[in-house]
Amino acid sequence: MKASLPRAVIFDWDNTLVDSWGAIGEAINYVRALHSLPTWNREDILKNCTRSARESFPEWFGDEWKVAWQEYYDCFVKVRDRMGINKAHGADEILAWLKKVEIPAMVVSNKSGEYLRVEAAQLNWKQYFVSIVGAHDAPRDKPAREHADRALMLAGLEGGADIWFIGDSETDVTCARNAECMPVLVGTPENAEKLGVEMFFPSLGAVLEYMKTLVP
Repeated sequence: MKASLPRAVIFDWDNTLVDSWGAIGEAINYVRALHSLPTWNREDILKNCTRSARESFPEWFGDEWKVAWQEYYDCFVKVRDRMGINKAHGADEILAWLKKVEIPAMVVSNKSGEYLRVEAAQLNWKQYFVSIVGAHDAPRDKPAREHADRALMLAGLEGGADIWFIGDSETDVTCARNAECMPVLVGTPENAEKLGVEMFFPSLGAVLEYMKTLVP
């Protein structure tokens, strides 16, 4: 059977639609140093910073995790405002195309929902999304299905294999499967094989080019 366009698309945010790992890394290392923990290199940050703060910070900072969480976001906002928000290559194009062909787009991210929606507004991207759901907006965050279910509910949609969940990490793939959506990985063939993902692309631009081939 010929592949078909998705009914809707859920996007991860960091390292999928935007590259804010520089700000994330600087902020997390600032807080880790404050709490006398060793700092991380970029590889460590990419590996460890995919879960939401309410899941990861208690492991890292113990009883002081709520203080560390506030310290992190205070620092992150300052660094992000200094560095700016870098759009991923092809992000503008795929979002504009999805809107043009009337395929609903959503965001499900483990970044705090408050800060996530500020970033979307700063990029003038809120026009592209029928829902934007971040950490703490649902009873549980990614990879729990409640996170994706919240975005779908706000959009008036139900999950299914004809909804693509596009992300870059194992957390995104697991969340997609938990919500019974189709995981689509932006990453390497090696990572796709490791995660057992059949649909994978090197970039959002490649995702868009493939989608265009599916237009009836």
